Amino acid sequence: MDVLTNLGDGFASAFSPMHLLLAFVGCTLGSLVGVLPGLGPATTVALLLPLTYVFDPVGALVLFAGIYYGGMYGGSTTAILLNVPGETASVPTTLEGHPMARSGRAGAALATAAIGSFVAGTVSTVAITFIGPAMSRVAESVQPAEYFAVMVLAFATVTAVVADAPARGLCSLFLGLAIGLVGIDSLTGQVRYAFGVPELYDGVQVVAVAVGLFAIGEGLYTAARIRRAPQEEMLPVGGRIGMSREDWRRSWKPWLRGTAIGLPIGSLPAGGAEIPTFLSYNLERRLSRHKKQFGKGAIEGVAGPEAANNAAFSGVLMPLLTLGIPTSATASVLLIAFQMYDVQPGPQLFQTQSALVWTLIASLYIGNVMLLVLNLPLIPLWVKLLRLPRPLLTAGILVFATLGVYALSQNAVDLGIAVVFGILGFLMRRTGYPVAPLILGAVLGPMTETQFRRALTFSEGDWTVFFTRPLSAAILFLALAALVGPVAVRSLRGRSGRTEGASDDRTEPTSVT
Repeated sequence: MDVLTNLGDGFASAFSPMHLLLAFVGCTLGSLVGVLPGLGPATTVALLLPLTYVFDPVGALVLFAGIYYGGMYGGSTTAILLNVPGETASVPTTLEGHPMARSGRAGAALATAAIGSFVAGTVSTVAITFIGPAMSRVAESVQPAEYFAVMVLAFATVTAVVADAPARGLCSLFLGLAIGLVGIDSLTGQVRYAFGVPELYDGVQVVAVAVGLFAIGEGLYTAARIRRAPQEEMLPVGGRIGMSREDWRRSWKPWLRGTAIGLPIGSLPAGGAEIPTFLSYNLERRLSRHKKQFGKGAIEGVAGPEAANNAAFSGVLMPLLTLGIPTSATASVLLIAFQMYDVQPGPQLFQTQSALVWTLIASLYIGNVMLLVLNLPLIPLWVKLLRLPRPLLTAGILVFATLGVYALSQNAVDLGIAVVFGILGFLMRRTGYPVAPLILGAVLGPMTETQFRRALTFSEGDWTVFFTRPLSAAILFLALAALVGPVAVRSLRGRSGRTEGASDDRTEPTSVT
């Protein structure tokens, strides 16, 4: 009953005219930026981050909830109409959505993507509503050693999942951890890595880092490819934007299965929505009665992955709100938004910031409905937006990002930081280094250091506390397995491939001349 009472209070606050307006603006802006080619949810959230600074904490987070969900919704439009996934998690949508568009069924593909996202988002928000408070109560009993181990697990899994080469992922992670060490040490009062710049005594502004890495870096990367990659062909939205009775019959089960796959995986530190979307696509291809349509425009191949994608991104909010630990790049940017207002997600959030957190959860329900109502009627507008010349869109992103960073602090140093990290983000994309571990290390690094020191303080300097406590030792073992496992699998596959090749060479019959 306490949950329903708190949720009712949250809806009472979320239904105020100002908060409804902010939710509407957030959903619209998030969809508008998220629909642009190549911009994923993390880039969308980072680009619009400075906009939230002019509001009070509750209003800003309501706006941010709309931006977050809107950014997730927008990616399916480019995947279906342009065959350009906004992120790797949208790749399965292109496999079936774009063939549907080519056959004149773009309206049905966009509709099943939007409704599937609504179903997954609503189910995930219900799970957050009832499971979140219970998780926060359990988390209150977690000791610093376990917190440190969980953060190490988040580092390891994100690095292992998003990086093709673990060494590159670790380099990106350690660079992010080094950025988190800049500033005055809270324990000794000594200045670290500030290089005599007073503006760095309080640390590197992670807002500038996030906007630089994602928005400016993505803009520079897109600009560098304009001449080499011609603008993609825009397919028309033929027919009505909606679903037939047969489309509904073939979509509702994939929506539910995709949600069931995406929500639990998204709630774990698994590094994003790539795994559940591909799992959902493979599952629907196996279960479908229309297997011959896969690759040619099977609606199940759009419905399932889009639901899994949205459920995974919504599931990310579970550990973020209850443990204060981001498990993806987008969640790291969301944590920055909380910290801008001195709000620290974690076990105490549901007690110390009850009004804020329940208003936020209520706004997730409202934002989901708004996006479903807005998304389908506004598709013609998004299509017109996508027809704008790519150089104009890229220039607009760069200008908006730099102005937003400067307006946030009116500090030339922060603007310089954003530009430097924008160039760094561009170089990392060109050389194949993942950005997600860097931003995760920069955001979570100071918290990891704090929990590490607290654990050593409680154990009177005994570093074995991380291995003598069973839960902490088990979590650290999982982190080691997450790093070593992919390397071992690749090594075994390589050996088996060489063995098979050698066996083939030995058994190849010699020709007789």
